[in-house]
Amino acid sequence: MAGVTDLPFRQLCREMGAGLVVSEMVAADPSTWDTRKSRLRIQFGDEPAPRSVQIAGYDPQMMAEAARFNVAQGAEIIDINMGCPAKKVCKRAAGSALLQDPQLVDDILQAVVAAVDVPVTLKIRTGWDRQNRNGATIAKIAEQAGIAALAVHGRTRACRFVGEVEYDTIAEIVETVSMPVIANGDITSPQKAVAVLEHTGAAAVMIGRGAQGNPWIFNQINHYLDKGEQLVPPSIEEIGVIMARHLQALHKFYGEVGGVRISRKHIGWYSSELAGGKEFTQHFNKLESRTHQQEFLKQFFLNIINQEQAA
Repeated sequence: MAGVTDLPFRQLCREMGAGLVVSEMVAADPSTWDTRKSRLRIQFGDEPAPRSVQIAGYDPQMMAEAARFNVAQGAEIIDINMGCPAKKVCKRAAGSALLQDPQLVDDILQAVVAAVDVPVTLKIRTGWDRQNRNGATIAKIAEQAGIAALAVHGRTRACRFVGEVEYDTIAEIVETVSMPVIANGDITSPQKAVAVLEHTGAAAVMIGRGAQGNPWIFNQINHYLDKGEQLVPPSIEEIGVIMARHLQALHKFYGEVGGVRISRKHIGWYSSELAGGKEFTQHFNKLESRTHQQEFLKQFFLNIINQEQAA
């Protein structure tokens, strides 16, 4: 999730119960590795193990070198992206575009697994389009290449993020291989997580967009799996504290200019579900300093709390 799963967000999701977090997608092209964007994407801070870095590319040897480079930087798992549907990725024959060429998939996986001594995982979709669902075939190739675990987003590349998720196809893939398969796609509640696990037989679920503005979903799912009951959602005061901490972490990580800009989307995801959130977000997005953002957020929650107490 390029532009989303940076270090501040990963740390927050871990704290909120995520079992494993993965870096933003890092290009395999070595000419990009010394850019500020790439350096930020592979920063781990004090992240606990295991540290997973996702790489994307189309050339087997370049992907192998990218894997070695990121392990040298501290990666303890290498995750290969063959699921991204973005045009700018697919037009370079990377991401989910690779699903059109099973032989190239095999070459890349073999090269990366041979290049490093850490586990290599893979993220795919169910196929290129509805007429070419080859997820099960790709899964067999991955298992034979030594991939440690497979995450499957239950849509084709052509579907992007629209339409029903093919949980039946994920179940078929689970039956096809013996390695752990992780189900992904439209999992936005504890009840949906359990339903997907039961329907697919997957070893785990992966949460992407469902965690945007909702990082406590991981604790909620863990509690539901453990206790069979719904965890009480965070109070408005708790949400305010989480948002303030996340905002502060973004400012610290990116600096004033970058933090102010990047925080807008994260804060917007949180506030979209809050009373008055639309108006708050419109004003927040016009603020140009760290101090103004922090003070405006603080005042927004003080107003909500005061209104609740007066009601």
